[in-house]
Formats: sequence, structure tokens, C-alpha cells
Amino acid sequence: MDIKDIESDITEVLLSEEQIADTISELARRIEADYSDDDDLLIVGVLRGAVMVMADLARALHIHLTMDWMAVSSYGSGTQSSGVVRILKDLDTDITGRKVLIVEDIIDSGLTLSWLLANLRTRGAESVEICALLRKPDAVKVELDVRYVGVDIPNAFVVGYGLDYAERYRNLKSIGVLAPHVYA
Repeated sequence: MDIKDIESDITEVLLSEEQIADTISELARRIEADYSDDDDLLIVGVLRGAVMVMADLARALHIHLTMDWMAVSSYGSGTQSSGVVRILKDLDTDITGRKVLIVEDIIDSGLTLSWLLANLRTRGAESVEICALLRKPDAVKVELDVRYVGVDIPNAFVVGYGLDYAERYRNLKSIGVLAPHVYA
């Protein structure tokens, strides 16, 4: 889906399709510089938002890797995360002794990702790092050491390229700020 298909729903385009592709490519080059083919890298996508990032990042990497997925849910009051997390779909891969790279679409509060990072580190991985396409520095509530960040963005409600509102807009090719009238 293109922005022109939903113009009245988006107030601003933050990243075009081309800017996203360039950012993914830059992240891939940085990851390749840190990992080699013999590192046995496992990239772990966090469902559902990271699907687009994970697919494009995997294709942009010129090293061998393994892919797996997790689905986690944090719940609290209303739309705010409490940081209390439950695993909806766990890894199928044993990560003992592996180098793991968590792939995320966006870091908002960081509460769920902080929990996930701690959880995976207790499973015997050699290392666990984070790669996120987007980060909202003004929204982060916990200290997170994120090794690979594509773009820092304002604390706005964004959709597209896997990011959704009520399961809509994930297939938007760019990333835009959702108009308040859509979710108010």
C-alpha cells in the first residue's frame, strides 16, 4: 500500500520506501562488520511488527545466518505496557552457545524488549544483541544497550512497514505518522 492510498490517515511521512531500504542496508553492513560466516548468527524476529524488517534485513546480509521468531505480549492498563510479559510463541531453536541478534521494528518504552533481552541471556547464548529499525528516544523508560539502531524518531504514533494500528497499515511501504482522528 502506498501513502497516496491513505493520504487522509497520515499527517507526515517519516521514512520513504527508499529511505527504509537504505537504512536496512546500512544496518546490514554494520552487522556484517561485527559477525562473520563462522559466527553461527541467529536472528530472532519479534512478531508481528518485525516481519518486514526481518525479511529485508536477512536478504541484505551477506553472511550465513539462521532465523527464528518469538511472539511476546506485554499487558497493563489500556494501551500502556506494564512490562509484565508473557511468551505467546517461543523460539524453536536452542540458543545455547549461539550469537543471537534480536530484530525489532521499533523501540518505544523498551519495557518488553528489556524483558526479552534478559530472558534470552539466561538461556546460555554466547551473546544477545539488539537491532531496531526505529527508536523513540523520548519514549524509552528503561536503559537498553541497543547495538544497532537505524533511525531515531519523534515520540509520535507511527504506522507502516510492519507497524500497525488495530492490525491495519502494516503493509504500507513507507512509515508515517498516523493522524489523531484515526485513533481518537
